[in-house]
Amino acid sequence: MFSPETASQYAAYRWRLHRNVALYVWGLLAMLGLMAWAEGQGLSRNLIGPIFLFSTVMMYAMIGISGRTTNSQEYFVAGRRIPAMYNGMATAADWMSAASFISLSGALYLQGFSGAGSQPGGLAYVMGWTGGFCLVGLLIAPRLREMRLYTLPDFFAVRYGGRWPRLLAAWAAVLCSFTYVVAQIYGIGLIASRLTGVQFEIGILLGLGGVLLCSFLGGMRAITWTQVAQYIILLLAFLLPVSWLAYKQLGNPLAMIAYGEQLPKIAALEQKLIFDPAEIEVRDAFYYRAKSYEFKLLNIEQSLHQERHELETRLRTLKAQGADFAMIAQARRDVLTIPKDIATAREQWTRAMQDNLERAHPLSGLPLHSQAFQGDPHGTPVQQASFESSRLNFLALIFCLMVGTAGLPHLLTRYYTTPSVAEARQSVAWSLFFIALLYLSAPALAVLVKFEVMNNLVGSSFDSLPHWLAQWGRVDPALVEVADINGDRTLQFGELKLGADMIMLATPELGGMPFVISGLVAAGGLAAALSTADGLLLTISNALVHDMNPRASKGLSSQEGRVILSKFALLAVAMLAAMVAAWKPAQILALVSASFSLAAAAFFPGMVLGIVWPGANRVGVVCGMLAGLLVTVAYMLINAPFLRAAWGLDPLSGLWFGIQPVSAGVFGVPVGFVAMALVSWLFKDAPPPRGLSAPDSYPGL
Repeated sequence: MFSPETASQYAAYRWRLHRNVALYVWGLLAMLGLMAWAEGQGLSRNLIGPIFLFSTVMMYAMIGISGRTTNSQEYFVAGRRIPAMYNGMATAADWMSAASFISLSGALYLQGFSGAGSQPGGLAYVMGWTGGFCLVGLLIAPRLREMRLYTLPDFFAVRYGGRWPRLLAAWAAVLCSFTYVVAQIYGIGLIASRLTGVQFEIGILLGLGGVLLCSFLGGMRAITWTQVAQYIILLLAFLLPVSWLAYKQLGNPLAMIAYGEQLPKIAALEQKLIFDPAEIEVRDAFYYRAKSYEFKLLNIEQSLHQERHELETRLRTLKAQGADFAMIAQARRDVLTIPKDIATAREQWTRAMQDNLERAHPLSGLPLHSQAFQGDPHGTPVQQASFESSRLNFLALIFCLMVGTAGLPHLLTRYYTTPSVAEARQSVAWSLFFIALLYLSAPALAVLVKFEVMNNLVGSSFDSLPHWLAQWGRVDPALVEVADINGDRTLQFGELKLGADMIMLATPELGGMPFVISGLVAAGGLAAALSTADGLLLTISNALVHDMNPRASKGLSSQEGRVILSKFALLAVAMLAAMVAAWKPAQILALVSASFSLAAAAFFPGMVLGIVWPGANRVGVVCGMLAGLLVTVAYMLINAPFLRAAWGLDPLSGLWFGIQPVSAGVFGVPVGFVAMALVSWLFKDAPPPRGLSAPDSYPGL
């Protein structure tokens, strides 16, 4: 158990922390100035990216190595002596995942305030994630810190007793944390690939090395201080480009205050693009493509045979005519992309038909940016239904993100590291402050980038398009898609498709900033992904080793043995997550949102009822967790686009009340509460006392 230091010793400890952090900030600024000077002197862009990547990863590695430990108190909870401000900074870094840093501005760019298609709207992420910290600060964090535990499953073991609550909580922690960490490693691969020019899969391995160097040796102790260092980098990397763009467009670097001036200009540009004849030509072309895919789906087997025959004939003709090598290579790629069977063809063509139909709408299917919700409450029945659906999905996503925040294992574990309950409360306040610095700037960045695209990029000649479009397209074709649909050699808004995961990362190049800023932004995105991946991997390894409590040998009962086994579990999980991320299963934001619904359904009912209702018992929490998780996972799978396409089902027919699967927790959480309350009432066995400390049977607690 942690022994409190004397006031003078703790004051000296805090002073050393302040000094070290100040030296780190000055060193970081000096490095940035040196890189800017070197770029001015002619340093190649091909060197700037790798320098930023390796220098920042090495900084994190040095911190991680210096924090190495085999002491369980230090490894699992950083000795419970992290001051509130630095714990808040580390929590913010843990929270500012690749979804927040890389994808949040992109979601706001693509979805606006109201949402687009199946997306509930970018502001829902801002409101839901920040609102969740109010639940954490008022209800969850102080209670968990008071109990002096190591992990979230410890709470279920102490509060409810028995083996099953702890095991279910551990498996649920693995499930939601693994989904989350796959998204972070995908972001790491994206950034490392763009910075170094290597293949995406190799970029994943490069970033994975950085994750392991930060977390493998020192656990929570090393992770906490690497996360403090990473937060400083990601804060600088986010605020600098958005301030630059605001000053360029508005003459005021305070983007979060000034960006409102651009909203009326964007509204005027949107109306101009909606009625532009060239844009209408592009929309008609996409509609024709959608209808062609619809025709293919009428008889998939015949269409597949005919398409394969036509492309193979074209390839043979080009070879026989001695055509240009590039044309032959393209024809060969077209043959290789033909679906291999009917099920694959149905899935691919259905997705292509829906994508083309969406882009056949005005603004390529994007909503008006400042519109509150889709549809019109006073319009036609279709518009009214769209309005109600949009509003319902907006509120559902906010709910899932709020209660998911209050149930995320890797986030709640951070509040075990403070010296006292009072500092745990202060730490939540600091977390909100540090998060707000970025979250208030994300909507500003989305608006400024959209104005830059609509006002300056659209209308450019295809012969003079900036190089970054092609470079990002080589990293992943899903990030950028540019094609001269109407053949006028002028870029229309409908001919440009940008992925949410590259809006923030491409902002410096879009705004004409020095490439050193691009390197800094990429380093910030890498820091965001690394910081969250560190905490998630530690949570998973702790769940597998500490919470499932294996007894393979006598040596594992010692603190040192359990720490060593936790390190190897962390390594194995990291490699598995890297393999899954290499398959590019979904966009970062979709994966992260799914993990929040899973965490909400699994943990929130059990934690809340366990804290406020003495009648909640072991049988009830087991039934509540299983029921909530089953409903959530089933709803996600039933409405998974690739499964519905493979089965030939209508993409919207499986929705309940029009709620998108990203908000599946809105069904799982109430089911969990009802099941837990009902079963606890039916089986009124006396619950174990709600102790304020862990039982002696858990080694190291």
